[in-house]
Amino acid sequence: VVGHSQGEIAAACVAGGLSLEDAARVVVLRSRAIGAGLSGRGGMVSLGVGVVEAEGLVVGWSGRVEVAAVNGPSSVVVAGEVEALRELVEECGGVGVRARWVDVDYASHTVQVEAVEEELAGSLSQVRPVSSRIPFFSTVEAGWVDTAELDAGYWYRNLRSTVR
Repeated sequence: VVGHSQGEIAAACVAGGLSLEDAARVVVLRSRAIGAGLSGRGGMVSLGVGVVEAEGLVVGWSGRVEVAAVNGPSSVVVAGEVEALRELVEECGGVGVRARWVDVDYASHTVQVEAVEEELAGSLSQVRPVSSRIPFFSTVEAGWVDTAELDAGYWYRNLRSTVR
């Protein structure tokens, strides 16, 4: 199985790596951390380009905008500071790149997530993943992983790392 960002939680549960209780715990506590620590601080924009082109577009806003998710060969989401994203959207319009705002007020998969690392480490310390019989493809690692590795640290990296 495979999931995308928060969808990896459901995928881990379906695969048998997380109990339903632990999966719900991850969803609730992750959402709570986003609401309390990240909401209102950022945004996300979908770009109609590949990852290499997206990385080139955001280089002018280094540290303020990052590639957040690689959704396909010509579909990438970037995230970061709202003003920097506004400037990027304007620049994209000028060079003919499709840029659409994603309806969120936080910047998942960026440096902003580091503000909730300690909170997630503590609140998710009770999660007890186990190895599953069903293979699990991690979009954090961009490869197959043993679901027994899906501990609190993994779920932090799931929110911080680029979705691949």
